[in-house]
Amino acid sequence: MLYSLSGVRARTVAAVAAVAITAACSAHDGAMSPASGTQAMIPSQAHNPGHASASSASILKHLTSQVVIGSAVDPKNGAQNPYGLTIAPSTNGAFTAGDLAICNFNSKYNQQGSGKSIVALHSTPGSTPTHVSQSASILGCAALALSPDDTTWAAAMVANNNPILNSSGKLLANINGKPFSQPWGQVFAQPASGSPAFYETNARTGTVVRINLGSKFTFDVIAKGFPINRGVAGTVLAPSGLAYDPTIDTLYFADGKNNTIVAIANVSSVPNGGIVASHNGMQFSGPSASDARIVYSGSPLNGPISTALLPNGNLAVGNTLDPAGTNLIIELSPAGQVLDTINVDTGPGGALFGMAATGTSSSDTKLYFNDDNQNNVQVLQP
Repeated sequence: MLYSLSGVRARTVAAVAAVAITAACSAHDGAMSPASGTQAMIPSQAHNPGHASASSASILKHLTSQVVIGSAVDPKNGAQNPYGLTIAPSTNGAFTAGDLAICNFNSKYNQQGSGKSIVALHSTPGSTPTHVSQSASILGCAALALSPDDTTWAAAMVANNNPILNSSGKLLANINGKPFSQPWGQVFAQPASGSPAFYETNARTGTVVRINLGSKFTFDVIAKGFPINRGVAGTVLAPSGLAYDPTIDTLYFADGKNNTIVAIANVSSVPNGGIVASHNGMQFSGPSASDARIVYSGSPLNGPISTALLPNGNLAVGNTLDPAGTNLIIELSPAGQVLDTINVDTGPGGALFGMAATGTSSSDTKLYFNDDNQNNVQVLQP
């Protein structure tokens, strides 16, 4: 399906942007369901989406220091309640390589879903945010992802858009209409071999969409049928928290409605209509059903909404429905083992949203996360 954009000029700009992104990328170089709260089963090696260096060793156990990086509140318009979080891959426009890119879900009045702001924050403690963008096109921004040249793609749940902005925050194009329906998750994916793409999830339909890049965008709804709660802004549970492992071409996401983590292996090759989830998202059919599996289901997952891929292939997962005094980050191995949990905020539950990790080993990993109780970004580090 060819892209649907707002306006002829936007179509032209978007086509140019897609070519630029593709060029920048080339320059850089029926699954089994586990019982609730148990380790996931891996039917065969072909179904195993584990990282090449994944192990049962915990990285989270080594991250003993928790430090505030800085406020996520937009200094220009006061937008707050940070949801989306990612790391700038290069120095362009408003971003320096390694900066944290953040989108705020609420306005300065803290009304759910009324935020329309993106800010940048240096990743060193004591940093202050820099305003990047303010636009109705990013109203209720729930997630964002950056291409190698820092072009920003956002999942704007309330606006029902997937806007594209340049590295300085200028709107290039606004993708809307089918198959986008309350965009809720976003991640950039550059496989070890093959073409780059963005993956997006939808809160109204429970679908996973691949946005194929080229002179024109095309869309493939590679998976559908995941459970949703049709919640209003601030209460949404649906596929979100996308993470991509390029070494094995595997997409992970959290589904807060049924407390699961899902993996789709060989995701670049999954065709339109490839995976159909059923039985509350616990079983799969379709031509690519064997590429989908439940990594983990049940406690301690409680409304998971965010994930981050750790250097050894493990996943950090953030809950949103923990009781007051508990905001858990859980570490899972790709095989479905719970390796560690840590409570990072003893205030009201529901503080954890976007997460992102850097590093090459347990000795230098940094796990950044948005803390919505504090309206800031914090880091767990050795």
